[in-house]
Amino acid sequence: MAKIIRKLILAPAIYELIVEAPMVAHKCQPGQFVIVRTDEYSERIPLTIADFERNNGYITLIVQAVGNTTRHLCETFNTGDNILDIVGPLGHPSVMKKFGTVAVVGGGIGVAPIFPIARAYHEIGNKVITIIGARSRELIIWQEKMAAISDVIFITTDDGSAGRKGFVTDPLREMLVAGEKIDLVLTVGPVIMMKNVAAVTAPFNVPTTASLNAIMVDGTGMCGGCRVMVDGKNKFACVDGPEFDAHKVDFQNLVMRQQMYRNQEAIEYSCGGNCKCVEE
Repeated sequence: MAKIIRKLILAPAIYELIVEAPMVAHKCQPGQFVIVRTDEYSERIPLTIADFERNNGYITLIVQAVGNTTRHLCETFNTGDNILDIVGPLGHPSVMKKFGTVAVVGGGIGVAPIFPIARAYHEIGNKVITIIGARSRELIIWQEKMAAISDVIFITTDDGSAGRKGFVTDPLREMLVAGEKIDLVLTVGPVIMMKNVAAVTAPFNVPTTASLNAIMVDGTGMCGGCRVMVDGKNKFACVDGPEFDAHKVDFQNLVMRQQMYRNQEAIEYSCGGNCKCVEE
């Protein structure tokens, strides 16, 4: 059992859960994730560790209510309730060293898994440039937390309601064209966004890492749902990652695979998983 210490709504359908998980908090490193099972009837879902407090034994999970299980967790569970299982930490931690200047690029709730990594980069002496993107102002999360551990921060929104109108790739491209020396780019967010970030950095030969936590399913490699082609070889985001060289990821193949079950997922979500229309 893992007690929810605090529950906050950060944005529409985006929740922050601070959970009591002392063993995970004691061992976890930036870039790792946990597997959560809300109750005995629940499926297993992977969630990135967005923050941790070792002294208190707390970890922070940022959850977007997009499917039946995440919707159940976010809308049904409250402060003081117990989550049945939290297993972790899982996945390979981020590589931590003094690179020089690191640009972290987060889209949507991808900002949350970037936070502990960017904080660690900052603490060991890297210059941290943060670029946060969202569709609109109301969907921007953790801007103040990111600003506190960043030397420079840019905000972009699709509609221009906050920061500058445009995409996260715009300020990144402008810095590179202007000759800004960036030693590493880390990107976390929608697959298409990470694909575009990698396309921007490739001509400048800037090492770029993409965290593919968003495509994980069961966290063990058994389901094959997070299979991805990296440098022409099959990898699994959950057991081989979640971080990979973005210039070696076959994003085109990944985008196509993500779209394969979109119709079935929409039907399943709309009926709450309580009918047989997907099977039919």
